[in-house]
Amino acid sequence: MSKVRTRFAPSPTGRMHVGNLRTALYAYLIAKHEGGDFMLRIEDTDQERFMDGALEIIYRTLEKTGLIHDEGPDKDGGYGPYVQSERNESGLYLKYAKQLIEQGDAYYCFCDKERLDSLKSTVSESGTEIRVYDKHCLSLSKEEVEANLAEGKPYVIRINMPTEGTTTFHDEIYGDITVNNAELDDMILIKSDGYPTYNFANVIDDHLMNITHVVRGNEYLSSAPKYNRLYEAFGWEPPVYVHCPLITDENHKKLSKRCGHSSYEDLIEQGFISEAVVNYVALLGWCPQDNQEIFSLEELVKVFDFHHMSKSPAVFDIQKLKWMNSEYMKAMEFDTFYEMALPYIQEAITKDYDLKKIAALVKTRIEVFPDIPGQIDFFETLPEYDPSMYVHKKMKTNEETSLEVLKDLLPILEKQEDYSNDALFATLKEYVSEKGYKNGYVMWPVRTAVSGKQNTPGGATEIMEVLGKEESLDRIRKGIALLEK
Repeated sequence: MSKVRTRFAPSPTGRMHVGNLRTALYAYLIAKHEGGDFMLRIEDTDQERFMDGALEIIYRTLEKTGLIHDEGPDKDGGYGPYVQSERNESGLYLKYAKQLIEQGDAYYCFCDKERLDSLKSTVSESGTEIRVYDKHCLSLSKEEVEANLAEGKPYVIRINMPTEGTTTFHDEIYGDITVNNAELDDMILIKSDGYPTYNFANVIDDHLMNITHVVRGNEYLSSAPKYNRLYEAFGWEPPVYVHCPLITDENHKKLSKRCGHSSYEDLIEQGFISEAVVNYVALLGWCPQDNQEIFSLEELVKVFDFHHMSKSPAVFDIQKLKWMNSEYMKAMEFDTFYEMALPYIQEAITKDYDLKKIAALVKTRIEVFPDIPGQIDFFETLPEYDPSMYVHKKMKTNEETSLEVLKDLLPILEKQEDYSNDALFATLKEYVSEKGYKNGYVMWPVRTAVSGKQNTPGGATEIMEVLGKEESLDRIRKGIALLEK
């Protein structure tokens, strides 16, 4: 069997959609699992959709996610150019289209938009409305075609699809798929601007670049028989096709830009870690044989088997991704976490606190980085809060018991010089033992007083260590004053 070669062939039209990232990831994993090559090819034949800066986004996304290509526009492996517009400059696609014309497998079409719009539409067996070209220009004589070309009349080149019988196409995930040839349109191969269509260029390039496995979304399943027809016309062996299931949102609708997290860069801007995104995307349509969910890219290369991909749509669950992201944060080296968290900490904190201590408090308590400011803003300013926050049935605390505890502790804490977490905890623990209280009976009112919040990253003494002696005592006095009212 020949060496496995896969490709990722995006169009430079903007940010990389999660579905495109999954296609790139699966193509990468299939190649690397078999010790093969992963290629980057840029498909820019649709010039109207080309977006400035989009090419840089593609390169940057692949680099950040670790999907390093072996060949591409910047790494010539002997199959270049790797940009379709550059390949088109040599007349490559037109040459193959003309070969099909000579064989009777394609033809020139000179129909204008008005005539094409007048064609009747029909409904396929699947219930989809389709408008099949009526092969009007197939009947043109060679002389008529040459006259039109000499006149400079605009044209496209169409494939000549059979109108009777069926075409069967095999996909590794969905199995054999059979369609009636009557439903197959004579698709355009070369557009009126001289560029090849996406479908035609794909077939030519995949063959010439020795691509063995083609990975793409299942929205291309309906086009697959047309690809096979092209392979048959050229006498080429088709590659192994792996169509990925649809990705939907939580409402089971196709994941769209409107959801706010449909692209890789959206997710990074929302505070997700690149490695967590890659890990999660790998599970959108593929399931390992055991229940493992956390994988490094290297681990994915070892265990990925595309035969275990699902046919069913994969739901993009943002809450599941947040959970996975939190697991990556917990496992992250502290210095790396601190570097990434620092801008978010500084967004909320301007005072001269030890920011590393604050980072340590939130590291295991957040799901994404933008959670940080809302969790730590009380360090900057004690918020106004209701005395009812001192009531905690489980801790058996209320306003009266909390006032008593805080008034007891104030002179003890005023004498305390060491405001490290360990020293403060030892002091409070000693007070708890002397009084015969439970820990929560004391810690709850202290934490409430120094934070003014129901939920905090870290306990009472951890917060006090960051605040320092003066600020901690000031907040406890304010808590006493509030309760005395």
